[in-house]
Parts: sequence; C-alpha cells; structure tokens
Amino acid sequence: MRKFLLYISVLALIVSTSCNTELRRIERSNNFEKKLAYADKLYQKKKYNTAQTLYSDLLQVYKGTDKFEALYYNYAYCSYYVKDYVQAAFHFKNYLEIFPNSPRALEIDYMQAYCYYKQSPKVTLDQTNTMKAIAAMQTFVNNYPTADKVPEANLVIELCRKKLEQKEFNAAELYYNLGYYKAAGIAFKNLMRNYPDSDKSDGYKIKVIRAYFNYAKNSIPDRQKERYATVLEEYLDFADHYPNSKLKPEAEKLYNLAQNNIKSLDNEQTKAQSNQ
Repeated sequence: MRKFLLYISVLALIVSTSCNTELRRIERSNNFEKKLAYADKLYQKKKYNTAQTLYSDLLQVYKGTDKFEALYYNYAYCSYYVKDYVQAAFHFKNYLEIFPNSPRALEIDYMQAYCYYKQSPKVTLDQTNTMKAIAAMQTFVNNYPTADKVPEANLVIELCRKKLEQKEFNAAELYYNLGYYKAAGIAFKNLMRNYPDSDKSDGYKIKVIRAYFNYAKNSIPDRQKERYATVLEEYLDFADHYPNSKLKPEAEKLYNLAQNNIKSLDNEQTKAQSNQ
C-alpha cells in the first residue's frame, strides 16, 4: 500500500510538472492560435485563473477579429467564476458596449446585473451595490420583458428590496431603543411608505403608534395633548387599513390610554383655570 501511494504521488508530481512546463512554454510562445486553443482547453476544464491569464495576453492580439467576441466572453466569465464580481461586472458591461447586437446580449445583460447582486453585502453594511442590483435587474426586465430570466430577475429584485427594508427597519428600531421616539415614528412611517406591499406593514404601523405614544408621554405637559392626538390619528389609520390584524388589541390599548391621558390633561387644565 505504501509503495502504491508513493507511486501515485510521484505520478501526480510528474503530471503537475509536465503541465506547468507546458503552460510556461505556451505563455512564452508567439503561436497565438495555439495559446488561444490552450486557454479554451483550460476554460473547459474550469481552470479559470490560468485561462484568464492567457486570455489577458491575447486580448490585444485578437481585438477586432472574428475570434475576439468568444475570447472576451470567456475572459469575462473567468472573473465571474473566480468570484471577482467587480471585474466581472465591468467586463460584462464592456462586452455589451463592444457587442451591443450580440445574440448573447440578453445573457450578458443579466449577468452584469447579477454581479451587482453577488456584491450585495450583509444588511449592516453599505447597500450601494444592492441598489445597483435592483436598478440593473429592473432595466433588464424592461429591456427583455418576455425573457426566460425575468422570473429570476424579479426574485433578485425582491430579495434586494427585503434586504433594504430590513436595513431601514433596523435604523428605525435603533431610534426607538435609544428613546428617540419622534425620529422612530417618522422612520417607521417612511418604512411603510417605501415598502407599501410589505407583509410586515401592520407591525410597522403598531411601532408608529408606540413611538408616538412614548413621545407624547415623555413630552412637557404643554405639548402632551397634541401629541397624544397624533396617537389617536395613527390608531384610526391602523384600524382602517388593518381591521383584522392580530396587533389590533395592542393598538386599541394604546388608543384608549391616549384618550384617557387627554381627558386627564383636560381635567387638570380645567382645575388650573378654576383655581386662578
């Protein structure tokens, strides 16, 4: 068994050395046809890093020839397959500019947009690429409304919007947790405005009511009444839009508390006036 494993190791070393020698010979060669054929062979074997190096050497050689499109197509995909999505997006975009009438234009347009999606980071980080992905995918859908890729493009848009929605929610929630209740109320209302079709919209609305209730509760007495009145308005809007929400009992509780607090404030004001 030891002899067999040694034999396999030696054989692998010989093959590896032979391949490296061949690659170095190809890289130094001025036989561009042979170099291109070897790059294509490596590409087919999914050795994208090495293939990309050879393609890079050949770009200027074949630019303007009938072989350039296929070469650049593979070259762009090499970046994608090695997960260099920044370069891949650049090359896919460049491909479309060079070959706008290519039969591969639809595919490449989708891939350019998809590269932005692949660059989309976790929710806590900057979402510029997420927004770029949405814009690029929407452009793709507009340009190719009947394409087979449209359902996938719409799914990417949906996933990206959910990520942006979550980021916006986290910011609003942070305002609330820090006690910035007015800012939280505004942020949650903006969240509802920006994502009107969200399945969490009733949850956002109850957070608006909570935020404005706490804002009123922590205000100076002279400003409490008008701010509790805002709670009443938000509840009525909640009841109108979400009559069957499981959160309605909490909304009613806050509504009743706000009403009672307004009555107490009115009574205190009446007493103060009568004592003058």
